[in-house]
Amino acid sequence: MIRIRHTDENPHEVNEINVTPFIDVMLVLLVIFMVTAPLTTVDIPVDLPSSSEAPTSRPEEPVFLTIQADHSLALGEKSITSETLSSEISAVTKGNKDQRVFLRADKAVDYGTLMSVMDKLRAAGYLKVALVNLQGQEQGSEASTSTGITP
Repeated sequence: MIRIRHTDENPHEVNEINVTPFIDVMLVLLVIFMVTAPLTTVDIPVDLPSSSEAPTSRPEEPVFLTIQADHSLALGEKSITSETLSSEISAVTKGNKDQRVFLRADKAVDYGTLMSVMDKLRAAGYLKVALVNLQGQEQGSEASTSTGITP
């Protein structure tokens, strides 16, 4: 008579973690992120000249810096050059670097010029810059011409 010998029939505990499902989930997530990442960038040109928010209160003696369509600068009513911006604004604010500067820019001014002027203000020590826009207008309408200040 032949006897078949069975080994111990008690189940043994497996002390290993099966990482295959984990790797599968990670690969699926990687593919999803690779597909959706290029879609999150914005390449749409925008025109941001007006706002419908209520204007904030105007300070007693505001300092207005204007960038005109031809990229010339004006501090208040006085025309200045970009080279003299630092000294002129320091004279107007009496050296007070905490005073807010209200920056007005024509709609035709490109973003690079606006950032260049803001960099010059930052280099001069003026970190509080507010952008001024037209208030209460829908895009493309000329119904209102009130000036608002956007901090």
